[in-house]
Amino acid sequence: MLLAWGAFVTSINAGLAVPDWPSSFDSYDPFNPWPNWWTVTPVLAEHGHRLLGALIGMLTVVLGIWTWLADDRIWLRRLAIGAILLVITQGVLGGLRVVWVSLNLAVVHALVAQLFFALLVSMALFVSKSWRTPEASTFNTRHAEGLSPLLVLAPAAVYIQIFFGALLRHPGTGLDPLLAGLHFGWAFVATSFVVVFWTRSRASFTRQSTGRRMANTMLGVLIVQVSIGLFAYLVLLDETGTIQPSNVQVIANTAHMVIGALLFASTVATSVLCARYRATTIR
Repeated sequence: MLLAWGAFVTSINAGLAVPDWPSSFDSYDPFNPWPNWWTVTPVLAEHGHRLLGALIGMLTVVLGIWTWLADDRIWLRRLAIGAILLVITQGVLGGLRVVWVSLNLAVVHALVAQLFFALLVSMALFVSKSWRTPEASTFNTRHAEGLSPLLVLAPAAVYIQIFFGALLRHPGTGLDPLLAGLHFGWAFVATSFVVVFWTRSRASFTRQSTGRRMANTMLGVLIVQVSIGLFAYLVLLDETGTIQPSNVQVIANTAHMVIGALLFASTVATSVLCARYRATTIR
């Protein structure tokens, strides 16, 4: 939800609707910093994003402490502390983006959000039965070696595509031809890597296994993402020259960013699960 809200803020160019930080309109009252602030859409978007971010931050702290106390795997406990540090860093980046009026920090803020979401999805996988007790019989070792480089290349290709997308979205000055070319051109590269990764990972797992279901989910998300991306591009072309983006454009751009986050997270999760099974069966 926080990713969707942040994407909405960017889509309506409301990143500076609240001009100060850590206060809001010189107030430290989180719920009523400005009279009837919720009636002004850009302010509702930006300040609501801050409130939701604070909530996610507190929940992450709870998750980190809970993991540290309840799980005996030291690497996962350290990862939980890393999640706390990452969400704090993300909040500071968002604040400094406002204070310094920095588009570069807006891009970094967007990229860190993707990493944080993928980390939380991976942590959920790490406490699942499929991770704790991998069934070696569901993994085909003949495909393990060919799969190995894709475990890094597929998520990296998707993340680079997200980077180009963030560069394209955050200036808020329309469709830059160079950035659009990079984003659309790399889309073919990222799609190719994910499709090849899906083919190899799907073949590596037997039917009805968690690994195959995750691989199929990854492919499904990819198809939705490409479809929404094309739709968002056509809407943007149709509205070239308009001062204010239409509701259709805002929804399409927001959905494209959120599905992109789901694609990156599902690619990362599938990669780490494949790595887990590969390490278990090759021993």
